[in-house]
Amino acid sequence: MESIRELFRIGIGPSSSHTMGPCRAAEIFLQQQPTAASYRVTLFGSLAATGRGHLTDKALAKIFADRKLTLIWKPQEDLPLHPNALRFEALSADRTLLKSWEVYSVGGGALRGEGLAQTGSSIDYLPTMDQVLERCSASGESFWEYVESCEGIRLWPFLDEVWQTMNTVLEKGLKTEGVLPGGLGLARKAQAIFRKASIYGEEFKQQGLLFAYAHAVAEENASGGTIVTAPTCGASGVLPAVLRRLVEILNCDTLDILHALATAGLVGNLVKDNASISGAEVGCQGEIGTACAMAAAAATQLYGGTIRQIEYAAEMGLEHHLGLTCDPVKGLVQIPCIERNAHAATRAMNCCHFALLSDGVHKITFTEIVSVMKETGKALPSLYRETSGGGIARAYRQRK
Repeated sequence: MESIRELFRIGIGPSSSHTMGPCRAAEIFLQQQPTAASYRVTLFGSLAATGRGHLTDKALAKIFADRKLTLIWKPQEDLPLHPNALRFEALSADRTLLKSWEVYSVGGGALRGEGLAQTGSSIDYLPTMDQVLERCSASGESFWEYVESCEGIRLWPFLDEVWQTMNTVLEKGLKTEGVLPGGLGLARKAQAIFRKASIYGEEFKQQGLLFAYAHAVAEENASGGTIVTAPTCGASGVLPAVLRRLVEILNCDTLDILHALATAGLVGNLVKDNASISGAEVGCQGEIGTACAMAAAAATQLYGGTIRQIEYAAEMGLEHHLGLTCDPVKGLVQIPCIERNAHAATRAMNCCHFALLSDGVHKITFTEIVSVMKETGKALPSLYRETSGGGIARAYRQRK
């Protein structure tokens, strides 16, 4: 299994699979073929269907800079390993093909393809939550202690940078007003929600601040700002919102938050390794559902929950997003993506509270729900897996 360093990536939005991943792939290809006369990049499947809305073309143009670049869009054609596929080609002055490389952007900024090292950040994690629970029950370890035993103490400075970045993004989002780019005419709401939540009574304050914090991060992502994947760009607002609110409620110190991030990372990694965090592969349940599970687990730990209560909270966070489609309007990471971050943050807190009220014993395990999520995602028609071909995206097109 990969290190959780590969789950929490600091980079540019709005999409880990449509901007961060393709940019990394382009940089690798240019290092291999730096002197070609021109380049051609063909985008397939979901990457082509929503690439313009996700700013894939602009991101690639920046990487290729002053070089001659041709983009070809093939939304109706898939390559075999993943819906987010690219073919890079280097061409000579007479248009002779010098080199061709097919690569897949599989979610969270990760790449899969020929020649890519797959073992550079490999960590000897147990493969399922059931096995992790068994290990921790026998050893007495908490989840974060188990993560530390796998990753080493050098993980903590990295997670500190992740937390500081999350806070910076959130603060910037709370202070920024205006219309988000992309043509939907969607205004930022984080600042207004924050102000209202701050003056309303306690009944509204809890959810209001969560909404404001999640909006702040998700809006920064939608505008192409710097964010932390958690586990993806499109779901990057859920975990920071929950952690920031719990800092205020519980007076958590930084070390508490870093330990919570480690537990959240473990949950996200288990989903990533056993199912998928790619909206193009399994729908939004893989992104927002996983983010909710990560945040629910982190919150339950911060409240002092047992490892079984933490596992239960994570299971509920994913279970109650099963079947969630990915159908962004105009291919933008805005509608319904931004509001989903806010509502998933609230649901994560609800899952935490429910788990704390229980003894942690339940019938369906997190491991089983991860398997069900994968099965459900594969059964979703491609219309509902980040192609903007159906659902909300289609409803918006039809009313215009």
